[in-house]
Amino acid sequence: MNYSTSSFFRESRNLFFKVLVIIFTIITLFPLIAILFYIFKEGISAINWHFLTHMPKPVGETGGGILNAIIGSVFIIVVAALIAVPIGVSVGLFFSDSNSQSKLYRVSHLAVDVLQGIPSIVIGIIIYLWFVKPFGKFSAVSGSIALAFMMLPSIIKSTEETLKRVPHSLKEASLALGVPYYKTMIRVIVPTGLSGILNGVILGIARVAGETAPLLFTAFGNPFLNFSIFKPMASLPLIIFNYAISPYDDWHQLAWGASFILVMIILFLNILTKLAERKWKVRF
Repeated sequence: MNYSTSSFFRESRNLFFKVLVIIFTIITLFPLIAILFYIFKEGISAINWHFLTHMPKPVGETGGGILNAIIGSVFIIVVAALIAVPIGVSVGLFFSDSNSQSKLYRVSHLAVDVLQGIPSIVIGIIIYLWFVKPFGKFSAVSGSIALAFMMLPSIIKSTEETLKRVPHSLKEASLALGVPYYKTMIRVIVPTGLSGILNGVILGIARVAGETAPLLFTAFGNPFLNFSIFKPMASLPLIIFNYAISPYDDWHQLAWGASFILVMIILFLNILTKLAERKWKVRF
């Protein structure tokens, strides 16, 4: 076999695998594009100013909006992030700076892996038994705690992997200048890996933003506008669930509109993360 024939076979194989990868990519993206298109087509017709700024109507009345669910989702997710981010970043920082052979590291790492695999409905039941039943009432803060548990693995793993990529010389230089250990970690190491930590936070929020099962056992839902996190509170996943299983066509349309709003929020957060990552990205 001469050189030209060998080169032809190499180029043919390269072309074949390149086409194969493109085909598989299209097959993978097609369901996502189809779902987004269908949600956009069904939900965009329900979006208007009245839909975004008014409360739900009583059963039997047409119209209404989802203002209580939008505000409720924002409250619940913000409180969940306030709980999960400091804990998740701290644990990820500990993992990145620990000896991987230590017993504490291995046990803690196993616990995070197990937590990541626990079904959301099980977390909802656990939080119900720990917080809802002892206090005798549903509340938004119990829903936030359930979502915080679900956010932790993403934040911890992203923080750990990002901070492990930070050059060890940065830490050594800071300590050599007499900077205390805790200031070195907070002011040097963590800011250096900020883009990766932000990605983990957004992934955690994106995972829990559409969760319904934990909120059924904790926040429960509320047909009224509520600003107290110690009382039941509506959210977009709950209102989508309740409206989707209802026998009313008007409520089905509201459910599609709420689904569209939820998807757009997640899309906006992902775009915001990419912009932040580009701004604060540090090349190692």
